[in-house]
Amino acid sequence: MSFTAIIQKVPEGYIGFVEEIPGANTQADTIEEVRENLKEAIQLMLETNKFFLSELLSDKNVIREQINLS
Repeated sequence: MSFTAIIQKVPEGYIGFVEEIPGANTQADTIEEVRENLKEAIQLMLETNKFFLSELLSDKNVIREQINLS
């Protein structure tokens, strides 16, 4: 699975966000730091979304399935 990082130079350094995941964004002094921060932001956003969804659906009768993108 891959995502699209958008990185922009700003006076304070660099900002970056992930096109496919709203809320996955960061800022840093270097492009390399932005890239690493975005990897962590993706992981955190996916874990957070999964946690809150499981809380929301905890008393519901749902079917969970894995979907693989090829």
